[in-house]
Amino acid sequence: ITPERLDAVRQLNDIAQSRGQTLAQMALAWVLRHPQVTSALIGASRISQLEENVAALNNLSFTPEELAEIDHWAADANLNIWAASSAAG
Repeated sequence: ITPERLDAVRQLNDIAQSRGQTLAQMALAWVLRHPQVTSALIGASRISQLEENVAALNNLSFTPEELAEIDHWAADANLNIWAASSAAG
């Protein structure tokens, strides 16, 4: 984990907080905003984690500005750890 990646994660967390969400909730909302996505897999070892994840459904909409900022800090910061395997397929 580099300082640059930590900064990008902190910036994404700030976006989530401004939306009234945790970073995990925003990530779930980001995935579920695509009409092609019918479900998202989550990991929860406690009921409280499950409840927190389900609360992502309370705010699934994003402004164009939020999406651009998320793209900047996630995609442009090269945080997509699956990019190589996705491109190989």
